[in-house]
Amino acid sequence: MALTEQDIARLARLSGLRLDSNDQIRARQELDRILGLIEELQAVDTAGVEPMAHPLAAHQDIALRLCDDVPDPAQTPEQRDACLANAPAPHQGLFLVPTVIE
Repeated sequence: MALTEQDIARLARLSGLRLDSNDQIRARQELDRILGLIEELQAVDTAGVEPMAHPLAAHQDIALRLCDDVPDPAQTPEQRDACLANAPAPHQGLFLVPTVIE
C-alpha cells in the first residue's frame, strides 16, 4: 500500500505540520516503509497464539503495576485553576480542543 502525495499532504494538514517538498518526500518514504513492515507482520500466521499483556510475559512472570482508574476531581476552584493554568484555551473550567472530525 503506497501513499500518494495527496495522502501525505492530508496527513500533514490533519496533524498540523508544515512540510516542504523535501520533508514530504522523506515522510512518504518513511511511512511507506512503516506500512511495508505492517504488511509483513500481518502476513504472519498467528492462529493459536495466545495474546500477551507484556512482551516479556513469554519469558518470565510479569506483575503489571497498574493503579485503579478512579477519577480524582479537583476539590476546589484553586485546584481546578491550577490544572488549567497551562491549557491553551480553557473555557468555564474545561479544556477546549480543536475539532478533529470533519
